[in-house]
Amino acid sequence: MLIGYMRVSSDSDRQSTDLQRDALLKAGVDVRNIFEDRASGARDDRTGLSKALEYVNPGDVFVVWKLDRLGRSLTHLISIVNELREKRVAFCSLTENMDTSTPSGELFFHVFGALAQYERALIQERVVAGLSAARQRGRIGGRPRAIVGEKLDAIIVALNSGMSKAAVCRNFGVKRTTLIETLARVNWIGPRDASSR
Repeated sequence: MLIGYMRVSSDSDRQSTDLQRDALLKAGVDVRNIFEDRASGARDDRTGLSKALEYVNPGDVFVVWKLDRLGRSLTHLISIVNELREKRVAFCSLTENMDTSTPSGELFFHVFGALAQYERALIQERVVAGLSAARQRGRIGGRPRAIVGEKLDAIIVALNSGMSKAAVCRNFGVKRTTLIETLARVNWIGPRDASSR
């Protein structure tokens, strides 16, 4: 069975799925087997895509009008197609004429996979080089610390005065995990056993 998926980036009237719907119907997808989303491709919570991926069965073909309608990036696209493959579902993109149920389509998909892996390696290489260059200039990468300076001093005073960690989190507007990580970083040992708080 052919299962169709279509997506436009927003819910506004200016964007229509008509072109995609017409292409899917022309390819033989039954209108009852078409799923759609009106959301950015960058979003992970696309309900239409989730329903379509739950609906497919082994032997089905998952059809899209164009590759960019499915994945937000090459890596994301590869991930979805691999999920389909694990379910023994073929993938077909009409515009790119890609069909993983054919030998040439399978080859095309493997080339995509190699490109995605190459892209990840390049990104990782750039990150490592950037961190190394920053370290040589005396900067350390990573997220800035959330609790520093006077705020940290006030929190320590409050904890040493007997305020509970829960109260500190509420009063100072910090998350519990952030507080605990910060206290571990500064080697704070409370007036009583810290694990009891």
